Amino acid sequence: MSTFTVGLDLGQASDYTALSVLATDGPQMHIVTLARERGTPYTAISARTAKLLATPPLSGGCALVVDATGVGLAVLDLLRAVGLRPVPVTITSGDKTTYENGSYRVPKRDVVAAVQVALQQGTLKLADGLPLGPVFLQEMLAYRMKISATGHDTYANWRSDSEHDDLVLSVALAVWHQVQLGAHVPLSAVRQTEQASRFMGTFSGLRRW
Repeated sequence: MSTFTVGLDLGQASDYTALSVLATDGPQMHIVTLARERGTPYTAISARTAKLLATPPLSGGCALVVDATGVGLAVLDLLRAVGLRPVPVTITSGDKTTYENGSYRVPKRDVVAAVQVALQQGTLKLADGLPLGPVFLQEMLAYRMKISATGHDTYANWRSDSEHDDLVLSVALAVWHQVQLGAHVPLSAVRQTEQASRFMGTFSGLRRW
């Protein structure tokens, strides 16, 4: 039976806000939706996300993992106000994961590494035909680790500061949650092939949501 996890990376000002949906069946994970918005008010982002999660098969239950770094803290209340139960993750430059008051603090290296390892091991696949699929792969290939003067490792896009990493981070949030926590709510008991077909028909072509 497939389960679904939604990753939401919240952008500031001119940055994109990105959303991804991860479908998991056993050890295999598939990125089945990639979408992003720029310049959209957070109230609208919250409302659209609630509408998306109210659409089958996501309405059967899924985890919504949200970047709580920066503007994320303020947006969490907006998401809760529209009836969602986000899992907050604050991305840090530290070296250990902590959990307090319903929120996770996770080193960026762990979040990004979850995607890198899954891709290398073949347990994470990108669904065919996603309009933003090539953009995600480009972002992923552009990542590199840098060691700061204080000895901390940081991840950044190596091409230029103008490049974006929103899709990578939205996927990374979902993958990290699945690999580390696996805390999904099962969907209604229909055949996995029917779920996948219906889901892809509804959401695979999204660029915005």
